[in-house]
Amino acid sequence: MRRRTKFTLEPKVVLIFFLVLCLLLIITSFLFKGFYAPIRGAVGEVVSPMQKGINTVGTFFTSKTDNFKSMNELMKENKQLKKQLNSVNYENKILQQEKYELAELRKLFELDEKYASYDTVAARVIDKDAGNWYSVFKIDKGSKDGMKVGMNVMAGDSSGGGLVGIITQTGKNWSKVRSIIDDTSKVGAMILKTNETCIVSGNLTLQEKGLLEFSEMDNSEIEYKAGAEVVTSYLSDKFHQGILIGYIKEVVKDENANTRTGYITPAVDFTHLETVLIIKQLKEELDTEEDD
Repeated sequence: MRRRTKFTLEPKVVLIFFLVLCLLLIITSFLFKGFYAPIRGAVGEVVSPMQKGINTVGTFFTSKTDNFKSMNELMKENKQLKKQLNSVNYENKILQQEKYELAELRKLFELDEKYASYDTVAARVIDKDAGNWYSVFKIDKGSKDGMKVGMNVMAGDSSGGGLVGIITQTGKNWSKVRSIIDDTSKVGAMILKTNETCIVSGNLTLQEKGLLEFSEMDNSEIEYKAGAEVVTSYLSDKFHQGILIGYIKEVVKDENANTRTGYITPAVDFTHLETVLIIKQLKEELDTEEDD
């Protein structure tokens, strides 16, 4: 069997061949410019639209890539801004809460200064009965804090504040307070300037109007203007003397009786109670000390 001889080219030969070919093409292009012009034009007509399309597609994808990068950067910035905004909002809420609590404490402080002769302690309202009014509610001080049934409860207000009610029940860490707007509440009271006594009572009908009623006032010739102060009476067996209850709104004369009745605007806002002040001495304890 006859064996074929393998044909091979030396690298030098290949290199020389392509060098010569390039030179021939350069010389031909230089000598026959007019001949190659139509070819170049035809090639340009074909290639140019393709090149334009390729450039358009390239520009489109480049812009989309840039937009995608910009979008990612914006999303990151937006996320950081939201985080900062949430942090600012949280800090703002904390500051508002602290400002509100400071205002409440300032009211209690002013009330404590007003009744400096009494030993008092502050407490927070933690629960209340159903409804808009704080007729019966709980505070966060109990028997372990020295709270006792019968202790008087006050609250501050923008107008100064005054009597809220009385402790009726105690637990270890809580106490229940019945306020003076409750329909079972009765407080021995008097008009501050004249010492005319009366009984201040809660009333369910008047409660919705934010008012108290008074009764059993002597039907004297004294005229009372709206705004006269009503305070707890020295005759009261449960409430300390001189605690502001409210202000006379209206006095009604009963021609067929020897007494007068009327309405009082409380010194405390019974729709909003956050903190209260408790007088730690019982009325009966102070009365015993005075008798001794």
